[in-house]
Amino acid sequence: MGDAQGFLKHTSRELPKRRPVPLRLLDWKEVYEEKFSHETLQKQASRCMDCGIPFCHNGCPLGNLIPEWNDLVYKGAWKESFDRLHATNNFPEFTGRLCPAPCEASCVLGINQDPVTIKQVEVEIIENGFDEGWVTPVYPTRLTGKRIAVVGSGPAGLAAAQQLTRAGHTVTVFERDDRIGGLLRY
Repeated sequence: MGDAQGFLKHTSRELPKRRPVPLRLLDWKEVYEEKFSHETLQKQASRCMDCGIPFCHNGCPLGNLIPEWNDLVYKGAWKESFDRLHATNNFPEFTGRLCPAPCEASCVLGINQDPVTIKQVEVEIIENGFDEGWVTPVYPTRLTGKRIAVVGSGPAGLAAAQQLTRAGHTVTVFERDDRIGGLLRY
């Protein structure tokens, strides 16, 4: 862990400011103002305590490697944090926005302080990845010749299809509704 006393130095939790509601009603842009500065985000990531048992892992339905990418963000290793985030999460571009962040409720720091801003760190990692051009298709190195059907185009179905395609299988996704995306779409 980069700063073992980060949670003592930076005791306040900082989040981006919300855009005024009358302004938000005029467009489909983010609820929050533009991106956090990297410096502010690094301070927030340094609040991660490197606790012996990171309960945030248990709180995260995906098992994200939260302390690892918090440490990498703190150190300014953005590409590595992007890779760690993608190790467990196929779609951080929307899970970081839509997930209710049970990881933050499980954060040990949250026992007697505000928890680490895990959700915001995740969003900024993937946004930085898009800005830097790191989000690119991953094609299989060889095709297996096997064809697989995935039923359901929600996040789980699409993640399964992505991983199976990367393994070299030809995948067809079936959806009963008129558009893909599952409940997330609606």
